[in-house]
Amino acid sequence: MPKLKPYPKYKPTNIQWIGNIPDHWQVLPNRAVFDQVNERGHPEEEMLSVTIKEGIIRQQDLLEDSSKKDVSRLDKSDYKLVLPGDIAYNKMRAWQGAIGMSRYRGIVSPAYIVQRPRSIANPTYLHNLLRTPSFQKEAQRWSYGIVSDMWSLRPEHFKVIYIPLPPLAEQRAIARYLDHITSRIDTYTSNKRKIVDLLKEYRQALIHQTVTRGLDPNVKLKPSNIQWLGDVPQHWEVRRLKNVCRFEYGDSLLAEDRLGGDVPVYGSNGQIGFHSSQNTNGQSLIIGRKGSFGKVQYSPKSVFAIDTTFFVDSRSTDANIRWLYYLLGRLGLDAISKDSAVPGLNRQDAYQNILPLPPLAEQRAIADYLDRKTDKIDTAIDLAQREIELLEEYRTRLIADVVTGQLDMRDVANDLPEHTLDTADNIK
Repeated sequence: MPKLKPYPKYKPTNIQWIGNIPDHWQVLPNRAVFDQVNERGHPEEEMLSVTIKEGIIRQQDLLEDSSKKDVSRLDKSDYKLVLPGDIAYNKMRAWQGAIGMSRYRGIVSPAYIVQRPRSIANPTYLHNLLRTPSFQKEAQRWSYGIVSDMWSLRPEHFKVIYIPLPPLAEQRAIARYLDHITSRIDTYTSNKRKIVDLLKEYRQALIHQTVTRGLDPNVKLKPSNIQWLGDVPQHWEVRRLKNVCRFEYGDSLLAEDRLGGDVPVYGSNGQIGFHSSQNTNGQSLIIGRKGSFGKVQYSPKSVFAIDTTFFVDSRSTDANIRWLYYLLGRLGLDAISKDSAVPGLNRQDAYQNILPLPPLAEQRAIADYLDRKTDKIDTAIDLAQREIELLEEYRTRLIADVVTGQLDMRDVANDLPEHTLDTADNIK
């Protein structure tokens, strides 16, 4: 990846969010770059969504990849038409990044704003510019509302925001360069995510194999008559969870009581503060009871478990705590919940789970083995995830530096093919 240098000469803009720009660039208000469009009456067109993470995507793609539901109206005659190359934004979320160029023809909510770039501007260049953190801060500055959830970037205020604008040919070169570079970064991070997923799958399979079969590959087996468990070592017992441990209730604790002391306070999702006393004894398991129900966490020391959790410690089991942590993680406790406004884990239901019970010495050996193996896997996962984070940070910084003229990519862009990926050159 060639190293870019600054442009030879800069000039001040006296606009804080832009700063200095290359001497041959100009600065224009959005009213000179965009025309607002409000074309309606196309209810048959596909629905588009303006997202913070990706900009404009097909709504069906958004719904497929998340638990979100379609909240659009049945009558879509008032929805706004968006053409390929148009810029659309969510008035309430523009300052968070819910803005971008559409690659599709479709319709968006009547509450969204649709802006059509004029012939002086390249839509892909604008897409990258308007999604930078610095533009988001400027959008926030021009947004109005009593609280942040109500901040709205009105069209009349969008129009008066100034943006940097290179010559059109240079905008196209920037779009081509960023498509090329970000495509390479995205491919690399996608491959890294696949590696992370495979490592997580391997971790789960390793734990399952070890807690159900033990460490001796030649051990004689017997049927457990439990589908998820299969055959287990012949000398192991098969018990219900209620005969292995008790789930104790965490105590109520006010938010202001989580600010002092040195004892970690655990809730369903992890540590949420500190307290001066503890309600667990030694090594502890924290099991989500409400919210993130069924999630199992391990602490090597005493903690304070609050009332959205159960806990298990040496007073509530004779089993090895660390072994029990690995085993409970395989029981799928999150699937055992009571239907209510806030689903929760019922411990009497959880107690009916049947599980394999090795002798205590073997429990310790299994826990020690899995500690060593999972530590190595977790280290590899953390390393891969850190690489992804660093690349995404680099991607964001590179885009911002290129679209605001802090780095000159012209020589590099000249060596790239005219169309890399599906750029929006001449898309209108």
